[in-house]
Amino acid sequence: MADDFERGGSKLYAALARSFAADPLVAEIVGDRKPRWEAPLRLFGGVHYLELSGIVQHPWLKFRGVLESHRSWLTRFVAEQPVQTNEVQRSWGLLPGFLTVADSRPLDVIELGPSGGLNLFWDRYRYRYGDSSWGPADAPLELSGEARGGPPAELLGTDVEVRRRIGIDRRPVDITTDHGARLLEAFVWADQTLRLERVRRAVEIARADPPVVLEGDYVEILPALLAGRDLGALTVVFSSASTVYLRDDERAELQSAILRAGKRGSLAWISYEVDRDDEVGYQNFVLEVQAWPNGARLRLARLDGHANSLEWIA
Repeated sequence: MADDFERGGSKLYAALARSFAADPLVAEIVGDRKPRWEAPLRLFGGVHYLELSGIVQHPWLKFRGVLESHRSWLTRFVAEQPVQTNEVQRSWGLLPGFLTVADSRPLDVIELGPSGGLNLFWDRYRYRYGDSSWGPADAPLELSGEARGGPPAELLGTDVEVRRRIGIDRRPVDITTDHGARLLEAFVWADQTLRLERVRRAVEIARADPPVVLEGDYVEILPALLAGRDLGALTVVFSSASTVYLRDDERAELQSAILRAGKRGSLAWISYEVDRDDEVGYQNFVLEVQAWPNGARLRLARLDGHANSLEWIA
């Protein structure tokens, strides 16, 4: 994971990962956590939570001492707390997908694994792609990144109306509480202050109209939601860096459920997930869309895991 942290722009986490990968105290705290790549995310998230809570000052300078002093608490955190990276910057990567599938009908959006639901409010943010922009000019949060080759200017002229928004998460985060907001902040890599500021602004936006996030397994719950959808609207199912946590059989079941539901039409699927056809690895993501009744799958762009850059390939 040290290489992924480095590619993701966190020198702090990369250095810590390399220094403590073979430390017996780390091994004791993380136990046999599977998948293994998730263990450092949980551990660093726990230490960051202690820092944000004011329990520990400057923990990264005395990392091993913090592990020793808070061993029991961190062991429970790593064992019990799933990664909750509600990276609102991913909306910048998702937006072209929403605009591609949008038609004249209102959108009912369903997010899979939304954590605190910050990306459910993608239409309330302002976006910039080079010289082009989209969204409310007075939005309290503007998202931008390095865009190469697109998205096309005409696509950014698309208007959308989101009528309903709902999420499904095994461990939803209540962003109206101090603990919930702090938890989202904790899983932001501690030396990435701009990401922290984005999350805090997005939490303020979401708190004005808290999202509906159902607690449960979205592989199990989604079929019933799709069966009862309004065919007069366009239901859009989307996920970003969520299906990576599923087993292969769960991923296949999810895909099958969406394909079956698509036969009735009025459905679109937007996926911002790891490119499983590419050997580059964890940081190589792809934005794909599929809409029915046509059902054709379209690959729009390549992105990194946190949507700092986008290469348009459609």
